[in-house]
Amino acid sequence: MSDISYKAVHKKYRTGHKQRTVLESLTLSVASGEFYGLLGPNGAGKSTSIKLLLDLIRPDSGSISIRGLSNRQPPARRPIGYLPENPYFYHYLSGWDTLLFCGQASGMEKRQVRERGAELLEVLELTEAASRPVRSFSKGMSQRLGLAAALVHDPDILILDEPMSGLDPLGRHLVATLLGDLKKRGKTIFMSSHILSDIERLCDRVGIVYKSKLCFHGSVHELMRGHADLEAAFLAVVQKREEELA
Repeated sequence: MSDISYKAVHKKYRTGHKQRTVLESLTLSVASGEFYGLLGPNGAGKSTSIKLLLDLIRPDSGSISIRGLSNRQPPARRPIGYLPENPYFYHYLSGWDTLLFCGQASGMEKRQVRERGAELLEVLELTEAASRPVRSFSKGMSQRLGLAAALVHDPDILILDEPMSGLDPLGRHLVATLLGDLKKRGKTIFMSSHILSDIERLCDRVGIVYKSKLCFHGSVHELMRGHADLEAAFLAVVQKREEELA
């Protein structure tokens, strides 16, 4: 049984009298313990796919399940940790207070949050800043705090929307190392990104979304077959989709 499954999911956005198709018959699955990357340019539908999975928005048709349960059922979403593309925090709270809030909202005791939070803050090099108000954090620090908040309750399934956004090279290295460790521990990771190098380095399988359609779904090795690098492979998939639409 897959940890994540989309079946023939359609989604349109309405602006006035106009409709725009964002996802067209999206069908894919993510196995338990797999690191899956959803790749595509800005506006391709990656964030929409994640919001649909988390039941933040509803599809026009099709179904989504998490470990065999409909994603609309709250128990299905309990094993999930989520990092949005632009995490938002209460600016007057400190980093520690933010983790306590998120951990207790997930049913953890303060002692558990402090133990787990201390580990995550150290790994993400936020220990010294953790007592400061979040409003003083840089973009990269806020992004790393968002990842710590997503992981504080030790979820089995991690949903990451552009997790490398706003990170400098050191921050990207810290996050990539942590994600690699989580993969080794058997966590299921579903990550959207437009950064090809991150997909190539971290993911077992990849899906490419372009102009509302899932144009490729398979291993990174399969995607790169016959191409010099991942960029060439990605552009070939995009070109094929453009030819279909012509």
